[in-house]
Amino acid sequence: MLMTDRYAVAGNPVAHSRSPEIHALFAAQTGEGLVYERLLCPLDGFEATVRAFAAAGGRGCNITVPFKFEAHALARRLSPRARLAGACNVLRFDGGADSGDWLGDNSDGVGLARDIEHNAGRPLRDQRLLLLGAGGAAAGVLASLIERGPAEIVLANRSLDKAQALVQSHAGFAAEHGVKLRASPLDGTGEGFDMLINGTSASLAGAGVPVPAAALKPGALALDMMYGPAARPFLDWAAAQGFEGRDGLGMLVEQAAEAFFIWRGVMPESAPVLATLRQRLEAEART
Repeated sequence: MLMTDRYAVAGNPVAHSRSPEIHALFAAQTGEGLVYERLLCPLDGFEATVRAFAAAGGRGCNITVPFKFEAHALARRLSPRARLAGACNVLRFDGGADSGDWLGDNSDGVGLARDIEHNAGRPLRDQRLLLLGAGGAAAGVLASLIERGPAEIVLANRSLDKAQALVQSHAGFAAEHGVKLRASPLDGTGEGFDMLINGTSASLAGAGVPVPAAALKPGALALDMMYGPAARPFLDWAAAQGFEGRDGLGMLVEQAAEAFFIWRGVMPESAPVLATLRQRLEAEART
C-alpha cells in the first residue's frame, strides 16, 4: 500500500514526542498506509503552520502543548467531548485546507480512563479523585473521568479561579452523572482520595508534587500525565509514600489509539504498542 496519507503531531516543543513511533507501530499492525511526522509550530504561528500542512496534503494532526485551546478555536466542527473540554488534541482535516469542515476532537480523557481501568486495573466508579491542574490537560480529561462515575472529583489548582471556571463548565455534566465536583486550592483539598492525577506542568519544571501525601489513602494510585525522565521524581515520591505510581505513557498510547480510530476508522490494539514503547524507554534509561 502506498504510504501517502500524512499525519503529524503539532506543538512546541515536539522533538521529544513519541507519537511518530506509536503511530508507525499502529500502521504496521493494522496495515493502514500513512506517514506520521513532527510539526514544530512557532508560538505565534500555530494556525498558519497547520493550514500549510493541510494544504500540502495532511489528513490530520495531534495537538500538544501549548496549542490545544487554539485548536479548539480553529475547528469549525467539534465533538461533544471537545466542546465540553474547550480544548482539542485531535484535528481531522475533512475538506482539506478549508477549515470550515475540520473536525476537532479530544482523545485525552478516554485515553486516561482506559489506561487507569484497563492497563492499571483500577476501576474509577465510586472512587474519590484528586485532579491537579486547570489547563488543557485537565480540561481534556475531566468529562471522561466524570462519565466513569466516580463518587467525587476535586479539581485543585494554584489559581483557584481557573479551577472554578472548569468546574462550572462541567457542573451540569457532573450532575447528570451523579458525580460530586468541586474546585479547591492546592492546600485545601482534604484527605482520603483513592487516586491522584497530576495534570500540571510541575514535573516538566522539575518541581515537587504540589499536594501533601496525606491527601491520599494508603495504597492510592498516583498518576502523572508526564512520562520518561520528567516523571521519575513523581514516581519516586509515590513509591516512597507507599502509593502505586504510574506515569503517562499508557495514557499517551491509549489517546493515540483513539486518535487513530478518529482518522482511520480502525481501532488498533494498544497493549503490544505500550509494551514496546515501555521497553524502549527502559533501554534508553540504561544508556
